[in-house]
Amino acid sequence: QEKMQIIMLGGGQEVGRSCVVVQHRGCSVMLDCGLHTQRKGLDALPFLDVVDLEKVDVLLVTHFHMDHVACLPYLTEKTNFAGRIFMTHPTKAVTRMLLTDYVRKHQEDVLYSEEDLERCLKKCELVDTHQTIELDELGLRFRAYTAGHVLGACMFLLEMGGAKVLYTGDYSTEEDRHLMGAEVPSFPFAGALDVLIVESTFGIMEHGAREDREARFTGAVEEVVSRNR
Repeated sequence: QEKMQIIMLGGGQEVGRSCVVVQHRGCSVMLDCGLHTQRKGLDALPFLDVVDLEKVDVLLVTHFHMDHVACLPYLTEKTNFAGRIFMTHPTKAVTRMLLTDYVRKHQEDVLYSEEDLERCLKKCELVDTHQTIELDELGLRFRAYTAGHVLGACMFLLEMGGAKVLYTGDYSTEEDRHLMGAEVPSFPFAGALDVLIVESTFGIMEHGAREDREARFTGAVEEVVSRNR
């Protein structure tokens, strides 16, 4: 029986350039494609040369933060990647704004142009939370679940070649004033979960009570406004 391969192209034992490739029974799925925000130029890319990008069938983007999506225009416009790309509507909308700003502010070492970005975004397809996408020709189906964290962020539950994989991306179980917390995915596909790929950057850290963080934030805003009256 063919073994599943999970290849960390970035984000393994580091914070930044999240990019994972899962290969199983002839299907290849990339999960996120970010840049390392503390590095510049080509050094910020995931290790894309480790895999044959032409054979990657699908890319699933969990949310719009730079370390999860900022490599996307480079992938689509500067490599031989030709797979389909899926993300939620809010992720696509905010990605356009953030990456346009990134290109304009990093002109010396930017990896792609605004034109590259626009061509890239035209290739991105939308998926809603709780929507199941079935790609029978690949033996793949996947479903998006709310991840909390930021607007539009989602987890992806995949079934590929009969195996079930849950990729969380960044998630937060805490509700706040504008987002519900991450949900525990139900399993619309028969059988139990086989593989869990989970974000763990803050797995052993305490962020403090939401009320305290809100008070610090509003206090800082009030101080700045008061200084500029």
